[in-house]
Amino acid sequence: MSIQSDRRYAFAAPADEVWSALTRVDEYAHWWPWLVGFDGTDFSVGSRWQCTVRTPLRYSVHFDIELVEVEAAERASAKVTGDISGAATLTLASVDHGSELHLVSDLASRVGLVATIDRFVPRLAEASHHWILDTGLRQFRDRNGLGPRPDIRA
Repeated sequence: MSIQSDRRYAFAAPADEVWSALTRVDEYAHWWPWLVGFDGTDFSVGSRWQCTVRTPLRYSVHFDIELVEVEAAERASAKVTGDISGAATLTLASVDHGSELHLVSDLASRVGLVATIDRFVPRLAEASHHWILDTGLRQFRDRNGLGPRPDIRA
């Protein structure tokens, strides 16, 4: 099963300020307590991050993210491999009174407990995935002072 996401998050801060915060890879583990393992140092093409996420259902997901495209303050695309695999793209644009981050991903679980949950309880897997995305963006916004509660639209 594949989990597809198309999420938009509004910020009161300008796009360049949001991008500046987003690319501070060394802060990721501090912003996101559910990111229990992270090995990444750079936000540039070819960078590879090793990640472990502890889901709301209390199981861990291990995966690597490789940045395959980065256009500063505008766009980044990544390939994901590991317990989950697929692709994700985020774009950042200026809008009235701030900016909007648009995240599109298509991820599938391949092995272990993640694959079992996806296969037998797909709605639960999708809800867990979107909880991580939406909670992560709220935590990112709050910890970087980027404006009021983001508008989350699925």
